Amino acid sequence: MKITAVRLWVLESEAGRGRANAIIRVPELQRIQYTHTGVSEGPACQHILEVETDAGISGRCTTTMRPDQVAIIRRHVIGGDPLEREHWWQLFHKGTRWVYQEPGWFGDFDSCLWDIAGKVAGLPVYALVGRVRQSLPVYLTGGDMSLDGYLDSVEKGLAFGVRAYKTHSYKGGKADIPIFHKLREAVGPDYALINDPVCSYTLRESIEVGRVMEELDFVWLEEPMFEQRMNLYQELCRELTLPVMATERLMHDIELSAQWLIQGATDRLRANARHGTTQVLKLAHFAELYGSNVELNGQGGLFGLLHAHLGCCIDNTDYYEYNRGSADGLRSEGEMWGMINAPLIVDGAIAPPDGPGWGAEWDEDRFRSLVVATHEG
Repeated sequence: MKITAVRLWVLESEAGRGRANAIIRVPELQRIQYTHTGVSEGPACQHILEVETDAGISGRCTTTMRPDQVAIIRRHVIGGDPLEREHWWQLFHKGTRWVYQEPGWFGDFDSCLWDIAGKVAGLPVYALVGRVRQSLPVYLTGGDMSLDGYLDSVEKGLAFGVRAYKTHSYKGGKADIPIFHKLREAVGPDYALINDPVCSYTLRESIEVGRVMEELDFVWLEEPMFEQRMNLYQELCRELTLPVMATERLMHDIELSAQWLIQGATDRLRANARHGTTQVLKLAHFAELYGSNVELNGQGGLFGLLHAHLGCCIDNTDYYEYNRGSADGLRSEGEMWGMINAPLIVDGAIAPPDGPGWGAEWDEDRFRSLVVATHEG
C-alpha cells in the first residue's frame, strides 16, 4: 500500500461565524494585564486534511495545517508506506529545523495515518493502542465569570452528568480567593474543581491562591503565569503540593515539554492531538514514567473523536476538556461540516465510536457542498 495523495480541503459555512481574538486590557488591576475577546469574522471556516492510498483507503482529520506545510508533507510521502508511522514521525520531527516550521506542525498528517492503520486492521484507534477505560470523565469550562456565572455553568453541566468544572479568571488572586471559598461551599466536597487564571497571576498570587486551592481540594492549578518563566514555575512547584500544569503554550514542542517536567517546572503536561497522535502517546508514556499525568487540551480533532479515543487508551489522564453548554455540542458542530457522529456527553463522560480508525461517519454530499478550495498539488 502506497500514499498517492495528500489533500487539504477548505470548507466554509454560512451556518456559523468565523472567530478571531482581540487583545483587551484587564480592568481594575494595578498592574498592566491583558486578556482577549472574541471577534466574528465572516463565515465559519474549517480545514480538512486527507491522505489517500492506492488501496482505496484514506485517512481524514480536521487540521490547522497551512497549504505550504501540506506541500512539504506531500513532497516526502507520495509513494511511501502509510503504515510506517514512526518513520514519518521521526523524519518530520527531526527534520523540522530544516524546513523552518514549529515543532508539532505535521501532527494532523500523523493522525491521518492512524486513521488509515485502523481501517486496514478493521479496528478503532483505541483498540490499536489498547483501551484502558470505556469512557473518560468530562470537566466543563468557560470564560471569566462571577460566582453566579460559575454556579450557573455548574448547574448546566450537572444536567448532563458533568461533575467537574474549571474556572477561568483574570480578576487577580485577591478577587479569586473568596469566590473559590463560596464555590466550594456551593458545589460540595465531592465535586471536582480546577482553576486556570491564564497567565494572569504573579508568583506571589500563584502561591497564595494555590495554598487556598489545596485547602479546598482543587484538582490542579493551570497556567497561572507566563510559561516562558521556568524559574518561577520551579519555585511554585516547590511551594505547592497541589499539581501545577504549565505547558499549554509549549505543548507543541515535545522536547521542551519533557524538559519542563524533568526540571520540576510543571507537575502535569498538556498535549493536543493536533500535534500528532504519536506525539501525544510519547508524552503520555514519558509522563507516566515520572509518575505524572498528561491532560488533553480542548476538544481535539474531528470534533472530539481524537481526544475521546486517546482519553480511553491513556491511563495517566483524568478528564476531557469540554466548553459546550449541552451534551450534543460536539455533535452539532460536526454535523455543520458533514460529520454526523461526533461524540455526545453521556452521564458526564465521553466515549469514542467503535468504527475502524477514528470511526468518523460523513455525509459526503454535505461535506463536498461546503468545499471552497482544494490544495492537492
